[in-house]
Amino acid sequence: MEALERVSLADATDMLVSAFCASGVPVGPARSVAGALVAAEAQGQAGHGFSRFGDYLAQVRSGKINPHAKIKVHAPRPASLLIDADCGFAYPALDAAVEQGAALAKQYGIAAMAVTNSHHCGALSIQVERLAEQGLVAMMFANAPKAIAPWGGKQALFGTNPIAFAAPRLAQAPLVIDLSLSKVARGKIMNAKKTGQPIPEGWALDRDGQATTDPDAALNGTMLPIADAKGTSLALMVEILAAVLTSAALSSEASSFFAAEGPPPRVGQLLLAIDAKGLSPSFYQRLDSLLSMIEGSDGARLPGARRLACLAEAQARGLMVQPRYLQSVRAAASGAYPSRTA
Repeated sequence: MEALERVSLADATDMLVSAFCASGVPVGPARSVAGALVAAEAQGQAGHGFSRFGDYLAQVRSGKINPHAKIKVHAPRPASLLIDADCGFAYPALDAAVEQGAALAKQYGIAAMAVTNSHHCGALSIQVERLAEQGLVAMMFANAPKAIAPWGGKQALFGTNPIAFAAPRLAQAPLVIDLSLSKVARGKIMNAKKTGQPIPEGWALDRDGQATTDPDAALNGTMLPIADAKGTSLALMVEILAAVLTSAALSSEASSFFAAEGPPPRVGQLLLAIDAKGLSPSFYQRLDSLLSMIEGSDGARLPGARRLACLAEAQARGLMVQPRYLQSVRAAASGAYPSRTA
């Protein structure tokens, strides 16, 4: 395995912005996407970080991602937003959802933000944490191209369909929970493929329904859900919230997040935000009491502890990134990027 290269958060962001802009992405979307990729890396989510750059750029060049997307925001109800990502990157649409949705939640006590005609949205923790930092309890649901079969079935129908939750705290970082409904995020398998590593047994099945450690076979097969049948039930719930409710493509209809070929995936995301203190004046005190009981239990730790440790390390010392990814970004920024991803 090649040695990792250290890069500061600021340099990583500037490098990505320059690479996207040099490839025809306007500066606004370029900054939005770069910020999300760097934030994912900083939180220890490498499968949603620099490893996505080549895939994104190939899809911009093929037209699968619309770099000049015009984000349209419609308010069908006073506390509801429907945001059309116009087949562009998900992140600018999510920026609009968080900014405008937070204001609605503070005004009305609760807000729902539906994003349609969207793309891969990376680490959901980033978006819910932004809402929690404004005193809002937040949830997010996203569907993805098919990867999980209904329980008892063999053909993939649901995506890994991640969910995330965040709760604000007064004196500490928000509590953040982010999980895929497959045993691992599909991005981890793609990252293993790109770096030439096997995957652990128990992550996925091949197309014949047999356990595999080959990332290629896994990507052509199905992902195993968390908690067996309960996991596929949750995947169905997310499919309804993120795709049916948002008028986005179902997971079974969405094209790959990784391949440059094919039409835009047109997936959906749904965010919910609740004004914590407005609904419960004692929210912060009661939450701290609950979390203190967890922390006081022998051997227990709060969800998100690893994420916070990774973030602190990244802020202090920078990111550790695969050199091949940094080389691709630098090549794109200089105009020397190849026509196809490596």
